[in-house]
Amino acid sequence: MDKYTKWVACWGNATSITDRKEAVYAKDITLRYPVRICFSGNKMRFRFSNLTGTEPITISKAVVAKVEDNYSPLHITFDGARDITIAPGKEVNSDEVAINITAGESVEVSMYLADFTQMNAGTLITGPLSKGQYSYGDFAEQKSLPLDLTRNTNWFYFLNTIDILTESKNHALVCYGDSITAQSWPDYLAMRTWEQGYHDVSIIRRAVSGTRILRQYDCITYQAYGLKGETRFPIELNVAGASTVIIQHGINDIIHPVGTDVNPFRPWSDMPTCKEMTDGVERLYIAHARSLGLNVWSGTLLPIEGWRTYNEDRDKMRQEFNEWLRTSDKFDGCVDFDKAVRDSNNPKSFAPGYDSGDHLHPSEAAYKAMADAVPTELF
Repeated sequence: MDKYTKWVACWGNATSITDRKEAVYAKDITLRYPVRICFSGNKMRFRFSNLTGTEPITISKAVVAKVEDNYSPLHITFDGARDITIAPGKEVNSDEVAINITAGESVEVSMYLADFTQMNAGTLITGPLSKGQYSYGDFAEQKSLPLDLTRNTNWFYFLNTIDILTESKNHALVCYGDSITAQSWPDYLAMRTWEQGYHDVSIIRRAVSGTRILRQYDCITYQAYGLKGETRFPIELNVAGASTVIIQHGINDIIHPVGTDVNPFRPWSDMPTCKEMTDGVERLYIAHARSLGLNVWSGTLLPIEGWRTYNEDRDKMRQEFNEWLRTSDKFDGCVDFDKAVRDSNNPKSFAPGYDSGDHLHPSEAAYKAMADAVPTELF
């Protein structure tokens, strides 16, 4: 009897709207993303997304190759075809790819875009496990990308999720949030689980910088801040083998509004009450996660004293929201990220060495502390 019987997501990011700069198209370009695979298995499948695109995109070819072997790339196909055109607002799943993977091995997923392609569907992700590259030309099937034609990137375009056919004991832990989660702590959590011998769990990141629970921006200045939670959450919770979701979201609802006299796109009417935020989490997040049979853990919001829009009223709302996150019986538990990184002498600010410098985002040491704060029962 085959021991590999269950599809489980082993890698994943959100797909959102990329930053709208002068150049929004690419042509004749190879994208390459290395991924460490945490489960053993014998088949993989890949989800590609044009969720936020406004026109069709064509992936001319996509391949997967194990890094540790002699680099024998396997074509990723779609109903048997090597190319795929994805309509705007849509996501597609590949055919199953037969590939024997041992937990801890790494693969590289490469895509070649031959014709002009709208680069509007992607997410900016950072962390020690989140590295990408792009090259001008078609090098998808080559082991090494040409140094003189290649640059590093932390923009992850189109590739959304990787599933593996693996053992039934394995499961996925979803980390949902904004820029705090789009940065390093999920990578450090993945490293921690592996190093501590918890090899039955994958860490799936669904995070978009700037995103809010209740609202979104439709102007090109702030479109990259992403879709609102009501739109994002049901799409991003499409995670094979998921058991639990940690929700660390809401700080942008509190810090963004400044009034139209300061910024025409950020009116004071966008400022929610704490009850509107808690109702939103219950209605948009918890209810849907429960319908999927998932455990739901909250994650408290981090200190913001010194951030450019900080004031006492905003921090009072943050602390009120955090108290609800800690005590509400709607959750199965709380990861107290705030407690893990705040200054014990001044809880409104980061502890020494834990501030990245902007008084909103943590330092790398603080991201490690956040990963360490996740209880082992979730593994």
